[in-house]
Amino acid sequence: MTLPRPLRVGREIVDRAARQSPARLALSTFAAVIGVFTLLLLLPQATADGHRAPFADALFTATSAVCITGLTVVDTGTYWSGFGQAVILVGIKIGGLGVMTLASLLGLAVSRRLGLTQRLLAASETRIARLGEVGSLLTVIIVTSTTLEVAIAAALFPRFLVLHESVGAAAWHAIFYGVSAFNNAGFVPTAGGLMAYPNDWWLGAPIALGVFIGSLGFPVILNLAQRRTKVRLWSLHTKLTVVTSASLWLAGTVLIGAIEWSRTATYGSLGASGKVLAAVFAGVMPRSGGFTTVDVGQMHEASWLITDALMFVGGGSASTAGGIKVTTLAVMILAIVAEARGDRDVEAYGRRIPPATVRLAVAVVFIGATIVLVSSLILLEVTGEPLDRVLFEVISAFATVGLSTGMVLPEPAKYLLSGLMFVGRTGTMTVAAALALRDRRRVIRYPEERPIIG
Repeated sequence: MTLPRPLRVGREIVDRAARQSPARLALSTFAAVIGVFTLLLLLPQATADGHRAPFADALFTATSAVCITGLTVVDTGTYWSGFGQAVILVGIKIGGLGVMTLASLLGLAVSRRLGLTQRLLAASETRIARLGEVGSLLTVIIVTSTTLEVAIAAALFPRFLVLHESVGAAAWHAIFYGVSAFNNAGFVPTAGGLMAYPNDWWLGAPIALGVFIGSLGFPVILNLAQRRTKVRLWSLHTKLTVVTSASLWLAGTVLIGAIEWSRTATYGSLGASGKVLAAVFAGVMPRSGGFTTVDVGQMHEASWLITDALMFVGGGSASTAGGIKVTTLAVMILAIVAEARGDRDVEAYGRRIPPATVRLAVAVVFIGATIVLVSSLILLEVTGEPLDRVLFEVISAFATVGLSTGMVLPEPAKYLLSGLMFVGRTGTMTVAAALALRDRRRVIRYPEERPIIG
């Protein structure tokens, strides 16, 4: 079937841009999407009072939604109208699909088939080794995400009815929370969010489970769906992601729960059930979820520091979570253990990890830490706030988490964090893909000499 000329020209332009600079195409696509949603939120009908939102607030909210972060400068449930909340919800859904996957889907819609260029784009986002799996993965992304979002909404819908909401309001809130939870967005459509229900497991459990599943990543979900309980047949990536994610969840739950258990400002006023729920949230939400049942701004500085570390790591690769990713942390730990034991190779679960992967992990960690450092220095100067609060906000934005200490942001800080959310969502991904593709093969190699380390 011959495509119309405008579609052929458009496809040629996309293919040429993908071949010459796939990272630039990805960033441009993502920036364009944010621009569209910013314009939509600038419409008077997007706000509850009918007045046009300030540009900085619209840009910040659009960036936070598309980058599935959850940081807000206005209350989502009261400031935005039903139209505005719908715009935010669609932005979350599109952002959750991922910029590379979105580019692939656009290419598929134009050409009616998944060509090599689109497969390569999707492969760079999803870390799929065989191009033949990309088509099935795209199906899994759409079907699985929608199915899980509907499942979460179905679990929450009767609870909102019990809370004396109308059928329409209960359905809307359930759908919004379902999409926001699976996509690790952290946006809440109800006044007060989940802090109004700190002891409610009926609301908390489905949201926490949805955040955890969403943070694993679509390659892991695909692998688990294919292999199910046959753990020995799981890929190395799946094993590292599941084990590291579960370990970090447990560590965060225990450590923060122990620190906050008796503090009146946070967990102390809750019942035993509420304390456990808050601790579970403290362990899973730094994956990139951003939901909370207590006031994060009242937590102990030690809890902030632990949360900083968990947020910086984030979730799984090619997932709705941010951060440097759990597999990056796992590879770094395995490399340190191998070096301490004097092993020649970095190994895990009967597999050898290539040195190039270890170097890539080091690069991603260093780049992420540098971005956080520079951004913290700038935000310290802009806001005049103490370092612990500034560092928390910066890491939350970079790792697209959405947790906040409640720091009031001046307009320059809003632009800074908007840029940081964009870089956090797209930067490490594109840098990692670009570095992975730079496989230089040289005929001549210099003599080896080791400098002194440590």
